[in-house]
Amino acid sequence: MKRKILIILSNRLSPLQKPRWLELDSDEKGNIYKQRPLRAQPRQARYDEVWENDEGRSEFASCFRFKRKYRHKLQKGAGS
Repeated sequence: MKRKILIILSNRLSPLQKPRWLELDSDEKGNIYKQRPLRAQPRQARYDEVWENDEGRSEFASCFRFKRKYRHKLQKGAGS
C-alpha cells in the first residue's frame, strides 16, 4: 500500500524564510519511490502523514530529524 507524505522544510530561527514543501510517495516500510518539490502550500487535505523539519535545511537528503504533525490541516481525516 502506497502512502503520500507531505514534508515541510522550515526555519525556526528565521521565520521570514519561506518554507519548502515536498511530496513523497512511500510504502508501509518507509521506502521512498518518488519525491516531488511543490511550488506552494497545498490547498487540499490529501496526505496520509505530515512531517516537518524546522532546522533551516534546504534539501530533504540533508535532514536527519523530523517531527510528525498529527491532525495537521493537510492530513486526510483531520476533521477541519
